[in-house]
Amino acid sequence: MSSDRAGHGLQQWHSTTIIGVRRGDVTVIAGDGQVSMGNTVMKPNAKKVRRIGKDGHVVAGFAGATADAFTLFERLEKKLEQYSGQLLRAAVELTKDWRTDKYLRNLEALMIVADKENLLVLTGNGDVLEPEGGVTAIGSGGNYALAAARAISEYETDPEKIARKAMAVAAELCVFTNGNVTVETV
Repeated sequence: MSSDRAGHGLQQWHSTTIIGVRRGDVTVIAGDGQVSMGNTVMKPNAKKVRRIGKDGHVVAGFAGATADAFTLFERLEKKLEQYSGQLLRAAVELTKDWRTDKYLRNLEALMIVADKENLLVLTGNGDVLEPEGGVTAIGSGGNYALAAARAISEYETDPEKIARKAMAVAAELCVFTNGNVTVETV
């Protein structure tokens, strides 16, 4: 999976779409299952969204290099343990380490994480972003999914329906995204 690091701003990750939708006290994170190498689909059913933390109270999805994402999942789990399951505090501490640590700084991934109170995007630039309107998306199909979710949100209130419909739109438009969707709700 590759990235566009020009300007070292928010990188655009290829080969995936992850979306987070929050409505009321329910948050859904959904992601496709396609892993691509160049123009070849290497795996159609990868699980890029999963529950983490001691009791599984946090849901996380990633876009980027798989090994890097697993490293970040493990680090976030340790931070959750360290800060008694407080996602916001754990996320801030993880992104500080991610930005400043010589090893972590080279990891190529973005994450969407959520618990009952928070929906956040985490970046290697040290950003912990809370999305506008309770909808966020990352990955090569992220902009398609985000636009679709915002439009769907005007008439649909169920966050899972919004996420699934948005993922379907992204899968139709982005060649690096497929319809094998994993959905987790918190």
